[in-house]
Amino acid sequence: MSSELSGDDLTSVASTLPVSPTRDRFQPKKNTVLVSHGRPPWYDEDGKPTGDAYVVAVSGGSGSGKTHVARQIVKSLGSIPTVIILSQDSFYKYHSPEELELAHANKLDFDHPDAIDMPMFAACLADLKACKQSNIPVYSFAEHQRLEEKKYLYGATIIITEGIMALHDPVLRALYDLKVFVQCDSDLMLARRLQRDVKERGRSVDGILDQYLRFVKPSYDNFVRPTAAYADIIVPGSNNTVAIELISAHIRRQLQQRANQFRQKLAIPHLYFNGRSGASTPDSRLEDLDLQVLPQTPQLKGIFTILRSNSTSRQDFVFFADRLSTILVEHAQQYLPYFPKTITTPVGVESHGQILNAKHICGVSILRSGGALERGFRRVINDVPVGSLLVQSDAKTSEPLLLHAMLPVCVKLRHLAKESWVFLLDAQIGTAAAAFMAIRILLDHGVREERIIFVTFLVARGGGVSVLRRAFPRVKIVCGAVDDLMQEGWLEGYRAEGNPEGLGRKIWVMQPGMGQIGDRYYL
Repeated sequence: MSSELSGDDLTSVASTLPVSPTRDRFQPKKNTVLVSHGRPPWYDEDGKPTGDAYVVAVSGGSGSGKTHVARQIVKSLGSIPTVIILSQDSFYKYHSPEELELAHANKLDFDHPDAIDMPMFAACLADLKACKQSNIPVYSFAEHQRLEEKKYLYGATIIITEGIMALHDPVLRALYDLKVFVQCDSDLMLARRLQRDVKERGRSVDGILDQYLRFVKPSYDNFVRPTAAYADIIVPGSNNTVAIELISAHIRRQLQQRANQFRQKLAIPHLYFNGRSGASTPDSRLEDLDLQVLPQTPQLKGIFTILRSNSTSRQDFVFFADRLSTILVEHAQQYLPYFPKTITTPVGVESHGQILNAKHICGVSILRSGGALERGFRRVINDVPVGSLLVQSDAKTSEPLLLHAMLPVCVKLRHLAKESWVFLLDAQIGTAAAAFMAIRILLDHGVREERIIFVTFLVARGGGVSVLRRAFPRVKIVCGAVDDLMQEGWLEGYRAEGNPEGLGRKIWVMQPGMGQIGDRYYL
């Protein structure tokens, strides 16, 4: 994915309301999510987070160029993982009718520290820094009001916060890894503010000047400019290319120190984790791995014979893959909670049975091979939301990268996530790199480990499943069959570093396996 920051690359997280053109026009556009090449692992082989997201604060006066500096830092970084630019403007407090009347008359002080909901800002930033999801408030400058909806954010490696009071609150300052203050001439700041508020916020020139003299300038002198003492670096508001290059070089060094690469250890665990609890050899017993394997009936063996065959047509492959996924999900349902229920049959006789006792159930497929289990999942558990995670391998390191997360609402909202049961769908667990990342994502959202049920066609006994079980022992893994070996090789068509023959990216293939399941199912 390109790291150039064109207009299409800047995905605004300010508002998605289907509202009037005027209201859309004046929504804040400072909050952005920038995706370059995905997020690499932020956890170790024990499944524990190894470091927080890197947080940079950019402060300065109104119109000093804070947002421009933030975006220039991102552009200077080049090919980087996911970045969030988080504006303090989103955290203006909810206003009463009396305050709204003053705001529309340009008589409400928006430049005082008390105008910002600092505790909410700190709480949201702390969640994002700790690799958890957060729901950011949406503020309308046209209405001078915080809107009811919020914007979901997750997965940032770098968080850049910008705002006039970004360095004012000590709780916020404790969350920053790097503090930047943008210093600019007062006349230039006023000119920029006039141009911005007329064009983007629909204000009159007289109103802007009155507000500037009444609130903005005194606030800058009393509250904003003194916070420059807390900055690690002071950047000029214009002609700041050298300063931005120094900042981006520092951030790149910090990211390199936090890099965590261990997929090869997962692929061949007996070479790296020999003697550690849960780290198995290729001939380990299934009981040690604690897998829920389907009974190997003649029907199941027949299905696998067809799916493994290289001569099976796509039509037959899809049919039997759907059949197998249906059987797997039916088997996996036994791990959901049930409670006794007595009913009366049509002939007037009482029958004692059980009924599902789960408040929220959803599915999450790991794209794209996990999509091969979605149809079977929907056949068995009807009318529940199904989300997806796009996890792919880095062409240079072969490490997993989180490129996209589209999760159900019951997972996005933390108070619902802790009550949810999640069926995690993927076609196979080989090195277990994608499985590691997917489980860690669900845990970051507040899903309980014992409420994750991983459903898959195949598991490699000698692959990363042993390390996965040690890291997440309470996750249930339901599979159709277990293969013995993982073979190391190179994927043709990729040119990557560390491969002098130029054969491509290193991969580990399950044997006997079922080939590229996603390709066989969809192509």
